[in-house]
Amino acid sequence: MHKPVQHTPVPAPIRRVARSKEKARANYNRLSRWYDIIAGSTEKKYRDVGLQKLAARPGEHILEIGFGTGHCILALAQAVGESGQVCGIDLSEGMLTITQDRLRQAGLLDRVDLRVGDAAKLPFAEGEFDGVFMSFTLELFDSPEIPVVLKQCYEVLKSGGRLAVVALVKQPGTAVKIYEWFHEKMPVAVDCRPIYAQADLTAAGFHIQDVAAMSMWGLPVEIILAQKGGSP
Repeated sequence: MHKPVQHTPVPAPIRRVARSKEKARANYNRLSRWYDIIAGSTEKKYRDVGLQKLAARPGEHILEIGFGTGHCILALAQAVGESGQVCGIDLSEGMLTITQDRLRQAGLLDRVDLRVGDAAKLPFAEGEFDGVFMSFTLELFDSPEIPVVLKQCYEVLKSGGRLAVVALVKQPGTAVKIYEWFHEKMPVAVDCRPIYAQADLTAAGFHIQDVAAMSMWGLPVEIILAQKGGSP
């Protein structure tokens, strides 16, 4: 007697990113002055959990991808202390200006290296960082670029280095369907969309260490701590 064949459900595809990076840069340049009012308070508690999971320590070298208006860069600069160093890369010149001002006011600009650029082409050396942090950033890259960005992260991390990712997660549900509809109809304004972050990290060679599941306006959010192979 033949046993019934077990079929593994095929995950629903994630939405593609329709807007160009030039449009994204222009949009974030326009929003940079107002971003904290629009999204800053909403994202704060998720960013804070991500920072706790990364647990940057004095003397470490940390990279943030998509630093936005600089709240996490500031916290990271405080965490690594005078003996540490923080680097940040963001697509938007407007965001860089806001972040520089924030760091200058805190007296921490000297321990932070900020750059405008594309995380698909990181301008850093192999094995340069102890940790990499991304908050609501990985979802901004089009599907074919997500593995490229994670490969870049893997390469710039030391063996045993940590990667903390805060991301909207693709799961069945009405809130996700509604959000994806807005993403499809308004790709510039709603450019972040849910992804399979854990699967993407695993495929890139990272080992998942810890995951916190949260919710933002009914949308599932995961805060993931992963590690590059090797002893920490």
